[in-house]
Amino acid sequence: MSEADSNMDKPKLYGEYLQLPSLLKCQSMTSAEAGKPVHDEHLFIITHQAYELWFKQILFELDSVREIFTAPVLDEGKARHINNRLSRITLILKLLVDQFLILETMTPLDFLEFRTHLATASGFQSLQFRLIENKLGLKEDSRVKYNQQHYMEVFNDPENIAMLQDSISSPSLLTLVERWLERTPGLAKAEFHFWERYQSAVNRWLEDQWYQPVKNESNPEVKETLMAEYQKQKDSFDTVFDPEKHQKSMERGERRLSHKAFQGALMISLYRDESRFNQPFHLLTLLVDIDSLMTKWRYNHVMMVQRMIGSKVGTGGSSGYHYLRSTISDRYKVFLDLFNLSTFLIPRDYIPPLTTTMKRTLSSVINGDCMEDEVRASKECSP
Repeated sequence: MSEADSNMDKPKLYGEYLQLPSLLKCQSMTSAEAGKPVHDEHLFIITHQAYELWFKQILFELDSVREIFTAPVLDEGKARHINNRLSRITLILKLLVDQFLILETMTPLDFLEFRTHLATASGFQSLQFRLIENKLGLKEDSRVKYNQQHYMEVFNDPENIAMLQDSISSPSLLTLVERWLERTPGLAKAEFHFWERYQSAVNRWLEDQWYQPVKNESNPEVKETLMAEYQKQKDSFDTVFDPEKHQKSMERGERRLSHKAFQGALMISLYRDESRFNQPFHLLTLLVDIDSLMTKWRYNHVMMVQRMIGSKVGTGGSSGYHYLRSTISDRYKVFLDLFNLSTFLIPRDYIPPLTTTMKRTLSSVINGDCMEDEVRASKECSP
């Protein structure tokens, strides 16, 4: 038996399996190297290293979810894997949001003692965080420029640049979810033609709940106010009823999903109680949770930076607090359309009832893909 085979048969100890000897030697305090160790620098290093380890796990989960979405058929088992892994990402992000509480036990004066040793090192240079943003689907033109330069310009290593370019060119989670939503059963005329039925239901609801009170009101001033409210509601729905207006909203960055994908997301939200829409609706909810937690993480980061350095220039040369504050707007939300779905929900009494055929389709379809037994029995499902 060779020495290599012998080593493979030998059981590993806890520290060997986790490579702890190497991992626990990665905390080199620059203040100590300069001859004047600052106690809280150790906390600063550990916290940021922990962030990067969790970023690595998020990327691991995110890549697996993207791979599943590329499959030609998304059955219930695969949908469960997606939801489980997205749920894991949300729990990790919750942990990362709360981790700022530990870092904030360090006072601004303590941080100032070793801040100069950081030189040009900055969280803006976190490769993994940029990869997470890109793989989720953050649009390049939505980013705020860092010191008037593209964020990729801070990376010099060819391998890192290649990873960033791949994260941009490969389908993001947003793109894959968009394609998936466009296959939602019931959108096509041959199935249920949801969009036509939905528009009719909305017009009926607007008539009953908003326009009828206008007609019944005799006071001119009140009548004018009610009419303005009715028109505001109608104009809001017109922005999604008209494909051209929707497209213009996308061009302005106010919407992310295609018109058809938006229809799919809205249908899932309205018919969430249907058994085959339970998991898709949970998936959409998880995407909103991830976006929300990313925003909370950015916000907590902004608050910590302001607390630690006020309006001082950031270590990487950025405007520090002012730059970070600009990243917590809607432009950094990837799944912005899902946040705004509630704008276009209507009361349950007005939701168009499903036809018998659509009921049967939803009993054997998971959001756009036919189960194998149903494919043989029916052609009602879109490919």
